[in-house]
Amino acid sequence: MPNDDEVFAVVTEHNGGNHVRVRCADGENRMGRIPGRMKYRTWINEGDVVLVEPWDWQDEKANIEWRYSEQDAEQLREEGHIE
Repeated sequence: MPNDDEVFAVVTEHNGGNHVRVRCADGENRMGRIPGRMKYRTWINEGDVVLVEPWDWQDEKANIEWRYSEQDAEQLREEGHIE
């Protein structure tokens, strides 16, 4: 579950490298950055549900903190946390 400064998001576009475009639960579209610790270990594709932490100094960008599996994402949808 997200902390106070984290929100759920869905990946809408893969922009190459370690950047993706995400649609956040708060209604914002942000540029997400995949950190190095996840880059080659966790593959992130379009349509994946992720947990992002928006930047304090640039609200239109965010760091990806976690990728949910399809089963976890479906459970979050059933519980009403995401659409």
